[in-house]
Amino acid sequence: MQIVRSIAELRAVRKAWHAEGKIIGFVPTMGALHAGHLSLVEAAKAQSDKVMVSIFVNPTQFNDPKDLESYPRTEATDLEKLKPLDVDLVYMPDADEMYAAGFATKVQVEGLADCLCGATRPGHFDGVATVVTKLFLQSGADKAFFGEKDYQQLQVIRRLVADLNIDIDVIGCPIMREQDGLAMSSRNVRLSDEARAIAPALHNIMEKCILDVQAGKSIDEAIVEAKLRLAEAGFGQVDYFEFRDNADLVLLDILDRPARLFAAVFLDNVRLIDNLEVQ
Repeated sequence: MQIVRSIAELRAVRKAWHAEGKIIGFVPTMGALHAGHLSLVEAAKAQSDKVMVSIFVNPTQFNDPKDLESYPRTEATDLEKLKPLDVDLVYMPDADEMYAAGFATKVQVEGLADCLCGATRPGHFDGVATVVTKLFLQSGADKAFFGEKDYQQLQVIRRLVADLNIDIDVIGCPIMREQDGLAMSSRNVRLSDEARAIAPALHNIMEKCILDVQAGKSIDEAIVEAKLRLAEAGFGQVDYFEFRDNADLVLLDILDRPARLFAAVFLDNVRLIDNLEVQ
């Protein structure tokens, strides 16, 4: 497993692989790897000849400095988790490598990035779109793999790739969950034992809300009841709890098209997000 920390090294490897006719699969991450990330690596291996994984905690996508400071950084453990998967290359640049002195450009995706996490985390998706664009151009990968837990992020990335004509296939992979239903996330390690026991209720309450709407209850009524259940379970602030179009993320008041239920709630000062497809 080759470890590179500079853009020049990364491009040299990419050029050599492409000269050999290899298909490159790429898994961008911010580290603190869990089974969800590793499932993306497995998907990349199944569809590529060579696999790159990046580990970079991107400062420009954090609107709260405290959140950036507390984000878990587990480089040594991450590398140990990747070794058994026969990853070909791990790219670990530092902030100065990614954002050189005088850096003055950002990528902004309108519409898709303005709702959900974009509404409550100003500038977040500008940071995501910019760093992902840079990673795609640096890696020259043929395919990129993202988890559907960050579904809005996935749609934003698909849009920027289409709009900027970046020659890469963006592949969404299913959400990986713990046995109790909690969506896997690097942030879960910050939950106290008590909060971790409460956290799976989010998934259960979302499922119940969907069933209520499918049974004929109005979306507004079902959401009000779901928020009451969240409060009773011990959750704090609800950033959003909304049904939206599966493709363009337009807010829905009736289920007349393929949709998803999106949620972002706080528990033990940790922001948990999840989404469920609605048949």
